[in-house]
Amino acid sequence: MSFGFSMSGLALFAEFFHFLRPWLLLLLPAVAGLWWLVRWRGAGRELPEAAIAPHLRAALTLGRSDRRRLRPVDGVALGLVLAVLGAAGPTWSRVPDPFVAQAAPMVIALRVAPSMAGEDVAPSRLERAKQKIRDLIELRAGARTALVAYAGSAHSVVPMTGDAQVVQPYLEGLAPDVMPREGNDALAALALAQGMLARESAPGGVLLVTDSVSGADVAGLDAAAGSLAVLAVLPPGTGDAGLDALTLPVVALTPDGADVAALDRRLNAAFRRALAEDGDQPWDDRGWLLAWPAALLTLIWFRRGWTMRWAAGLALGLLSLPGGARAEGMADWFLTPDQQGRIAYERKHYPEAAEHFTDPMWQGMALMRAGRYEEAAQVFARLETAEAAFALGLASIRNHAYRDGVRAYETALARDPDFPDAAANLALARRIVDYVETAQEQSDIGEQQDMGADDVTLDNEENRGQETEVQGEAGDEPMLTAEQWINTVDTDAGDFLRQRFAVEAAQAQ
Repeated sequence: MSFGFSMSGLALFAEFFHFLRPWLLLLLPAVAGLWWLVRWRGAGRELPEAAIAPHLRAALTLGRSDRRRLRPVDGVALGLVLAVLGAAGPTWSRVPDPFVAQAAPMVIALRVAPSMAGEDVAPSRLERAKQKIRDLIELRAGARTALVAYAGSAHSVVPMTGDAQVVQPYLEGLAPDVMPREGNDALAALALAQGMLARESAPGGVLLVTDSVSGADVAGLDAAAGSLAVLAVLPPGTGDAGLDALTLPVVALTPDGADVAALDRRLNAAFRRALAEDGDQPWDDRGWLLAWPAALLTLIWFRRGWTMRWAAGLALGLLSLPGGARAEGMADWFLTPDQQGRIAYERKHYPEAAEHFTDPMWQGMALMRAGRYEEAAQVFARLETAEAAFALGLASIRNHAYRDGVRAYETALARDPDFPDAAANLALARRIVDYVETAQEQSDIGEQQDMGADDVTLDNEENRGQETEVQGEAGDEPMLTAEQWINTVDTDAGDFLRQRFAVEAAQAQ
């Protein structure tokens, strides 16, 4: 799936902006007429010029010099206009679905070549590229991301995942010496990335992070401009013939986060469009945004001579309309905890959102987005809805509590047999549990005693396989615990990637 990075947020706003209650806009002509009557009725008749001297005429005429000044009715009219517009329910986006990531799936294709080891960008081009990738993944918290490395050949490093912790060690292990062949085959990386995106259910994009592009690849990359953006890892004032020849957006490296923010906006433009076209979610009423300037305008009504109680009553009446221009239900001009939580959630400040939410469902989703799966599971477990049981299953699986996940999905189906995706997730969770227990059943503790386990116990709820508890013999050398033994295993991601890439390159040949 592809989309255009050229679609700006302003274009999306213009395309989807509408009013949920447009019939309330009929009040605008009434407000305009009322303003005109009050504003100009005090003009009065002007004295004949021949009847009185000009200086006396100017001194005896009231209201003439006030016509161009700001009068109470002007502020009242503006406040009423804002109140009417807010009550009409302006909107341009859907209410976010807590079960769906609010960012587009993305494949990051990173060039890993000797030129990327250059130190003209501190600490090096490659390390700066990794920093930018980490910043982008953090900004897109919870979004599905995959990583591809390329030089003379392209290789999948990490498949699509919503867990940023999975990407981190493999990203750190990338270095020029892990690549089987030197070169700059950006088209191979693009083809591999597009294959990953084709398996996603939502529109996504490819981010090419490189310091150069081969002239032979320019045409192919431009042909994918609808789904491709480029981050040029070059020092300021430095160019590359291939990068300069591209017509698709190329974002220059910046010392702050401006480049990352620009890439995120371009990546999510069409994704937000797809979400806006999704009719399953209600439109997000943004009328409350207009309540704030309307409220500020009422402050001038406390000035001496500016009080207009009838206008204040009318404005408050508009603001109190059901679903109207209130700060999502606020009556005293202050946001409720749930409203503050929603704002933090939409800004991807998930830990802060979890602290604000009093709605347990939203609080649990915020905790899960923040990676606090155990706490999220505790919140969902207190609710008795199919939706909460489904969310409990998600939190349990992500917390590696697979049996709890199975039970949660079973509960969701018991509460609602037709709950979307519950049956599929239950089958997947059962396969995971069966795989874990089968692996344990096939293990022979007698053959493992020489590994030196010291009081190791594994979960075996169905008693499949032998009990996994082993005691060291007296007089032997101090035996390693499971954690200590695992820490002695060489887990260098660079060595693993070097071997895997070499095998893939040989198979391709």
